[in-house]
Amino acid sequence: MKQRDAAVVGEVYVDHVFTGFQSWPKPGEEVFTSQYTKELGGGGAITACALAKLGRSVSLIGVVGSEERPWLDRKFAGFGVLIDNLYSNSGRTGVTVSLSTTEDRSFFTYAGENVRLEDHLQGEKIIDSLVAARHVHFAMPLKVSTARRLFPILSAAGCTVSLDVGHHEEWLCDPINRSTCAAVDYFLPNEHEAEMISGVSSEPYLDFTRHSGWRNGIVKLGPRGAAMRQAEHTWWVKSPVVDVVDTTGAGDAFDAGFIDGLLDEASGEICLRRGCVCGSLSVRVAGALLGLPDRKKLQELYEQSYGT
Repeated sequence: MKQRDAAVVGEVYVDHVFTGFQSWPKPGEEVFTSQYTKELGGGGAITACALAKLGRSVSLIGVVGSEERPWLDRKFAGFGVLIDNLYSNSGRTGVTVSLSTTEDRSFFTYAGENVRLEDHLQGEKIIDSLVAARHVHFAMPLKVSTARRLFPILSAAGCTVSLDVGHHEEWLCDPINRSTCAAVDYFLPNEHEAEMISGVSSEPYLDFTRHSGWRNGIVKLGPRGAAMRQAEHTWWVKSPVVDVVDTTGAGDAFDAGFIDGLLDEASGEICLRRGCVCGSLSVRVAGALLGLPDRKKLQELYEQSYGT
């Protein structure tokens, strides 16, 4: 019997989110906004919080700086995320500055203690924590050696596994990492990331995953929804229409909705729909966490958008 629904391994950041810009400044220019939020961020943190808010039991494995630890602990406690394996070091927690217009966003990031995360994945305590979960989600650019060591252990323990490396261009453009994408159950890139790893656009990307022998092909398409190839079947799902304030963390919220469907052993189409609903609801407010839905809000927008 598994002890929890999911374990999330990934990066943790302190996000400084600036929204409300009408356009990007030119070099040397200064633009102003009255909309600023300090928030918990990072793919691992957001997906863990999103799953916990949906009522799932979730543990988070990550590395942060000791100075920010009390604030981070309060934030995670508010969502009910288990942080027994959230490690503290004397360095600084990663920091991201997010700048958003209604159309897009850009990030400026200091990695901080996140660079030490992969070292912590070598211990037996971490492996015990991972295999105790029904699903394991990696929100980080995994090294091939780590994937080759961990994935067989997780598979033997009956865990399903997903991976979202985020916008790590060097990882995505290195062909060696395609073997990791082939080995994982669900690789979850957005459209631009899918193009970087395959060299093709969204629709041929699904064909690329088939021809490459990947178990599934999934691509997040932002406001246009998401697509998934499973065996010879392909689903295309549209996102619900919402008023966009800030798209920070939308892809990580999608991951949580998708995983929530997997935990219910739902079809690929339903998993995509839940992902799109969670992603859409997350962009209505500034920051990555305030817009995350609970189970009731997920169900309400799901039924409005797709029916029962």
